[in-house]
Amino acid sequence: MRFCPNVSILFKEVDLLERFAKTAEAGFRGVELWWPSGEDLGAVEQAIKDSGLEVALLNFDAGDMPGGDRGLLSDPSRHEQFRDNVPVALELGRSIGAPRLNALVGLDLDEVDTDEQLALARDNIGFAADQAAEHGIEVMIEAVNTFENGPYLLSTTAAAAAFVDSVGRDNVKLQYDVYHMQRMEGNVVDNLRSHAAGITHVQVADSPGRGEPGTGELAYRFIFEAIEEIGYKGWIGLEYNPTTDTTEASLEWLPADKRGGDVTARELRL
Repeated sequence: MRFCPNVSILFKEVDLLERFAKTAEAGFRGVELWWPSGEDLGAVEQAIKDSGLEVALLNFDAGDMPGGDRGLLSDPSRHEQFRDNVPVALELGRSIGAPRLNALVGLDLDEVDTDEQLALARDNIGFAADQAAEHGIEVMIEAVNTFENGPYLLSTTAAAAAFVDSVGRDNVKLQYDVYHMQRMEGNVVDNLRSHAAGITHVQVADSPGRGEPGTGELAYRFIFEAIEEIGYKGWIGLEYNPTTDTTEASLEWLPADKRGGDVTARELRL
């Protein structure tokens, strides 16, 4: 298994541009991040290149995340913001070597029919996927829990997988977030096994507090063993809120000498 911190949520002890170097200093060779809203994209690109890190995942613009947005592409009044971001995000993704970009589909709006929203989201994902294919980039779709995120349109593994199939593009894939799916449906290992063929990115945090693995109810050694068993070879994104004073202290479960390469479930301190 290969682990990569999500610097939009980890290493918050320093500004975003400094977090890439912090990630490398901690021994990792991969990183992921949400859309760097408000940042100078050229500076972000340079900071990543200076760090020498591989970029496992970049998100498309999902709107005002702190304000409650969870994607804009299913909102008839705002989806053009997503379409405008697509070429910009793909250019950044191409320049930093990101092989996949995650697209949050958005919230279920009271004033718009749900099926109409899903149809619009499907069209917009197809639009993004067609452009991404020119660069050899995958577009990721993930299910998100509704407890903390509002009425997200795709809130189960089955719903996200069905949506991926409905888009009809070979480069649209499933992103499996263990934390979100534990909150929504449990049965994590069985769902990982059932959908293994379509999953090309995994993210982890413990439940219910979204802390680091080993701080909640999830049997993470068992989960990581299952990830090995299904033959998953992609990155595992660390998308958690540290329960410790610093990000580095929250990483004790992942030995420092194992962060820069492949690690087995047996080698983790869980």
